[in-house]
Amino acid sequence: MGRVSDVRPDVKISPNDVLRFLLELFAVFSLAFWGFAAWPLPWNIVVGILAPALAIVLWALFRSPKAVFSIDPFGRAVVEIVVMASAALAWWSLGQPIVAGVFAVVATVSGIVNGRKEFA
Repeated sequence: MGRVSDVRPDVKISPNDVLRFLLELFAVFSLAFWGFAAWPLPWNIVVGILAPALAIVLWALFRSPKAVFSIDPFGRAVVEIVVMASAALAWWSLGQPIVAGVFAVVATVSGIVNGRKEFA
């Protein structure tokens, strides 16, 4: 007891799974940063809290491994695209097109790799 292999031996975590988790964290951070930096008071507090909260709720309801609602792979892809594109657009609106572009490319490639795995 106490070893990970004793608890769930059937779970395999790939490098892309780790990357996707980091992308999710960066997307949530990006939306929070955008909300606090791009909006004037008092809206920056509202948007800085609600934008990442909405992304977290969407991800938890439809996209996470233990999602509340089970939807088809195309629906999960739409939710992922909305969250990741929102984060990329947040960086773009902050005047950081390189961060936006790199994030968008990495998230897209990771999503395609994951999508191919889901359809296999």
